[in-house]
Amino acid sequence: MTNYTESQERQALRREVAKLAGTYGREWFTEKARSGEKTTELWLEIGRNGYLGINIPEEYGGGGGGIGDIAAVCEELAAQGCPLLLMVVSPAICGTIISRFGTQEQKTRWLPGIADGTSTMAFAITEPDAGTNTHNISTTARRDGDGWVLNGRKIYISGVDESDHVLVVARTEDARTGQVKPVLFVVPTDAEGLEYRPIAMEIVSPELQFQLFIDDVRLPPDALVGDEDGGLVQLFAGLNPERIMAASFSTGLARFALDRAASYAQERTVFGGPIGTHQAIAHPLAQSKIEVELARLMTQKAAALYDAGDDAGAGEAANMAKYAAAEAACDAVDRAVQTHGGNGITQEYGMAGLLVATRAGRIAPVSREMILNYVALHSLGLPKSY
Repeated sequence: MTNYTESQERQALRREVAKLAGTYGREWFTEKARSGEKTTELWLEIGRNGYLGINIPEEYGGGGGGIGDIAAVCEELAAQGCPLLLMVVSPAICGTIISRFGTQEQKTRWLPGIADGTSTMAFAITEPDAGTNTHNISTTARRDGDGWVLNGRKIYISGVDESDHVLVVARTEDARTGQVKPVLFVVPTDAEGLEYRPIAMEIVSPELQFQLFIDDVRLPPDALVGDEDGGLVQLFAGLNPERIMAASFSTGLARFALDRAASYAQERTVFGGPIGTHQAIAHPLAQSKIEVELARLMTQKAAALYDAGDDAGAGEAANMAKYAAAEAACDAVDRAVQTHGGNGITQEYGMAGLLVATRAGRIAPVSREMILNYVALHSLGLPKSY
């Protein structure tokens, strides 16, 4: 990036992804979701074109790019009405963690499938009783000979039914200090002792959410990704990209809603002219345009810092980007619905379903309140409040 402008390569990437996603579109996406079908066709096509694994190292079938590139792909898909939640999970979180901390054999085994879309990997960190307190997760990993045994529960895990493996965050107990430390395991979704059940959601999406029940799941030694003593450093190698991707997911949906609203405001005629001539319509949409562009800029900054290896700086920027993007998206969709009037709450115009989709961005993958806690503590130096 120079002078706050993305490289010509990144801009070309955005155009090509938008063109591809535009051949599918929101109506196709919604029809798949409402009929209980999957968007596998689109998933595999972006994989074949090299977009899905653009952040994966070239030697493992990827494009050799960074988080900024995969975030651009995620945003452009959403901006065409085809938000793919598993992009946040499989290539961005799991692909990044394995690329950075996996063994040579693990990279060779899992990254090519993640890159071309033929082998998707889910990510399981959230638990029913831990909430946003990652330090309080209760899923445990204990040694059993040279292998491991996992036990625990996870909730709101995306796309397990479409995945061959799930990257599970567990914990071991440090015998010296009694403190817990996160460890990461790749678990086959057909492993004995692993059960998953769908959670009924109001979001119109082909990607489902699940509860995971992990009961004495036995794993070989090479299921462990990274160092057993790596701790939070390894975990946040995936969580910062998760926030960057979530921000791009939100700004993409916001752009889609604003484009639809602006088009409708030019076409819909009331009181002798297009409703877009009225400032009560034009100003809220213009305000959202500003807010979305500001969120996009912070997202680009976060991705640039992460790709440059500045994990601390990326952490602050990624949290800010995720917060700003979710707020901007919620406001943009609400204003888009209002612009459509009664049509805004019909299935035909497809606006109302975005209300729930964008609202989820204020909750997941980390709540807005926890981001405010982070900024208060780390950016402003205020006393810890939780």
